[in-house]
Amino acid sequence: MRRRPLRHAAFTLGAAVTLLLLFTAALSLAWTPMDPLAMSIGGRLAGPSAEHPFGTDQYGRDLLSRVMTGAVTSILVGVIAVGIASAIGIVLGMLSGYVGGWIDETLMRVVDAVQGFPAILSALLFTSVFGPGMVISMVAIGLAFVPAFARLTRGSFLELRAREFVIAAQALGARDRRLVVRHILPNTLAPLIVQATTSFPVAILAEAGLAYLGLGTQPPHPSWGLMLKDAQNFLSMSPGYALFPGGAIALTVLGLNLLGDGLRDLLDPKTA
Repeated sequence: MRRRPLRHAAFTLGAAVTLLLLFTAALSLAWTPMDPLAMSIGGRLAGPSAEHPFGTDQYGRDLLSRVMTGAVTSILVGVIAVGIASAIGIVLGMLSGYVGGWIDETLMRVVDAVQGFPAILSALLFTSVFGPGMVISMVAIGLAFVPAFARLTRGSFLELRAREFVIAAQALGARDRRLVVRHILPNTLAPLIVQATTSFPVAILAEAGLAYLGLGTQPPHPSWGLMLKDAQNFLSMSPGYALFPGGAIALTVLGLNLLGDGLRDLLDPKTA
């Protein structure tokens, strides 16, 4: 059983890419080849070299250092956005699935209303009120993911509350709090973990899209999406400018999706 995850190709490859992302982000907090904010007008749009393995941008800043630092932004946005979505969604799903009745109907209509506002529209709304920034993008992405967690939790609670072990615990005098915390919620964690893992790369991709539109991370702070936005005007002069941040986004999303697919297979009792 301990070796089985390592025999799952998707999980192993996804875990390796995820660990590489985490290592890069952790390393950038302590060390980068150069200061990611240091400008050098004389070295603008330079190609890959020994001094600058990924080249430089239009201000002469080292692209490798900025890509490494951008990994921290992506992880931070993913963790906080998914954290917001899971915290709110799980609570709504628990109340809706366990209590039922008019509470269930009301909460589900609220979830439907939230689902009608994509992350970009939410970001536009929040930006018009609070101004653009990374925090606004995290909140907007997190709220956009709430319906997925709420519906998943509600479905699991509706199924589990009618199971024999829950009915037996209720017959023995277990109160609602104990039924939820000790019997129902632990059996809901596996699909919620998979949902969080699959939502993480979507959050990273959404942050990159919002940064590209100028609604997310603001300059000069490094962000993969912001780097792609800046690179579009210099594609003919320096193709690598867009290649490296774009490749980082693609590799990260691919790795996290593979990790999520692997976890889904490993945690599913039908395929375990």
